[in-house]
Amino acid sequence: MRYGYWMPVFGGWLRNVEDENMRADWDYVKTLAQRSEELGYDLSLIAELNLNDIKGEEAPSLDAWSTAAALAAVTKTLELMVAVRPTFHSPALLAKQAANIDHISNGRLSLNVVSSWWQDEAKKYGVHFEQHDDRYARTAEWLHVVDNLWKQDHFSFKGKYYEVTDSILQPKPVSRPRPFLYAGGESEAAKNLIAAQCDGYVMHGDEPEAIGRRIKDLQERRDRLGLPPMKFGVAAYSIVRNTEQEVKKELERITNVNGSAAGYKNYQQWLAGTQLEKQVSLQDYSVSNRGLRSGLTGTPDQIAERVAQFEAVGVDLFLLQCSPQLEEMERFSEAVIQVLA
Repeated sequence: MRYGYWMPVFGGWLRNVEDENMRADWDYVKTLAQRSEELGYDLSLIAELNLNDIKGEEAPSLDAWSTAAALAAVTKTLELMVAVRPTFHSPALLAKQAANIDHISNGRLSLNVVSSWWQDEAKKYGVHFEQHDDRYARTAEWLHVVDNLWKQDHFSFKGKYYEVTDSILQPKPVSRPRPFLYAGGESEAAKNLIAAQCDGYVMHGDEPEAIGRRIKDLQERRDRLGLPPMKFGVAAYSIVRNTEQEVKKELERITNVNGSAAGYKNYQQWLAGTQLEKQVSLQDYSVSNRGLRSGLTGTPDQIAERVAQFEAVGVDLFLLQCSPQLEEMERFSEAVIQVLA
């Protein structure tokens, strides 16, 4: 099992807690990234949103790509999984930018390809926003261009959304045959795209049985295409305490739903912009990415048992969120990662 975490580029993950003591600034993410390597974490996911979806649109949020480049220069072992939304990036220019960051990190860059959901954000940043399946059709073309530019020169392509002519990209990425590509999604369009063009499938939080069914589904799609096995990751919000009473108290604190909080403004738009297998309640939404559904909350022994259940259904990677991030990641490392290593 590999342990990753979401970099808190939004200043936290809780819509009901205004100040989580984890600033959305360079000093905090630099300290967190460097400390996480000492604690045994393998990977950090750097989300890409130009507006703050968690704390409200007026709150600060860090740019994913400049943050990733800076972190690449000050870390040594951490994989940097950077979210990228094709609607916001030219494929050829992003391929060039990503290759350079891959060199800075000496091959530690990976991409999490996200087909967007937030219509208002796109409008405010002057980006065209398409319907759900059209966004995935665009993403398929985008990935084709990026992949080929990473692997060959004098590449030409003309599609519905993108066109490049005799394009050259040097230097190529350090990673071979290319940087690792993750993506997530629960619609048919998403799963077909991921099975055909990506290397890893990352999922919102859910119980092991549901995650196991999704893994089996993607494996079968992958097998039908004659492609090698994928890696599978799942989001989880972690709470490690010595007693169940302490866990319950913390859960009550973070899920005390205040539907008028700034972070709930986009709830309906998020639902409209995605196609999910299960309805998401306001309580689920109070913590980012359905993380509480994974059940990584409890005593160290309970969490170890839960980790084993996810491992049994094929999960390779956890993408953890916690609050306050640094202190809770230290607690999780001591109680879980170092014990199970």
